[in-house]
Amino acid sequence: SRSLLMKRKLFLYNFKNLRWAKGRRETYLCYVVKRRDSATSCSLDFGYLRNKMGCHVEVLFLRYISAWDLDPGRCYRITWFTSWSPCYDCARHVADFLRAYPNLTLRIFTARLYFCEDRKAEPEGLRRLHRAGAQIAIMTFKDYFYCWNTFVENREKSFKAWEGLHENSVHLSRKLRRILLPLHEVDDLRDAFKTLGL
Repeated sequence: SRSLLMKRKLFLYNFKNLRWAKGRRETYLCYVVKRRDSATSCSLDFGYLRNKMGCHVEVLFLRYISAWDLDPGRCYRITWFTSWSPCYDCARHVADFLRAYPNLTLRIFTARLYFCEDRKAEPEGLRRLHRAGAQIAIMTFKDYFYCWNTFVENREKSFKAWEGLHENSVHLSRKLRRILLPLHEVDDLRDAFKTLGL
């Protein structure tokens, strides 16, 4: 039986929010699926996936959840914690999936932002996902702490932040906000800064 929990070293290596994450070619996705019943929510499943040869992890998750036969009359909330944000193609697939299942909500917390050679494609993919209703955020200490206690074989060791976790998280959050803000809002901000002499 495969362990539902990730080894500590594997988690720390893959989820570290370094600015230059060299050599980390795989994407890991930790997930929680809950069903909302009026005021309460019931946890249905949790675990983690990693990309397999020729198939990105986001698409693997969509295949997995599609096989569930979710009740269209009920609401489901899916939360992802990913080591990289989705590439353009995956963002497109996930956005289409969300449009096809209006009873699903998806929150994505990502450790790092992924940009391919064509640096315009991924931001457009993230905006498309955002427009399809996905909430996208950068992982903070609180999210790492939660993942460590939920998805990692931590052997009762508590999560310790690495140097730069907070600074990198803030830096990436600003970058993500610039991507998701409609361009006119960014221009309005620039004008406001000019007026203030900043």
